[in-house]
Amino acid sequence: MANHKSALKRHRQNLKRNLRNRMVRTRVKNAIKAVRKAVEAGDKETAMVALQTATSVLDRAASKKVLHWRTAARKISRLSIAINKIAAAQ
Repeated sequence: MANHKSALKRHRQNLKRNLRNRMVRTRVKNAIKAVRKAVEAGDKETAMVALQTATSVLDRAASKKVLHWRTAARKISRLSIAINKIAAAQ
């Protein structure tokens, strides 16, 4: 454990940020999972609503620097492509 006052403060800050980042990453994973589940079911309407939610969650995570902005953009792109494949198949 740290001995200096500044190191103790840094440790407390790191714990808080770690918890916040973990919550954001979990929210991202759940949003992506909802889109993929709708895509597998072939439900385009539900998938589109879930994609809007996932896009918002991913953009928010990128703006908070939890995810790199290109990672968020790549995930959004791949989810959009998956939904477009449903539309093409129907």
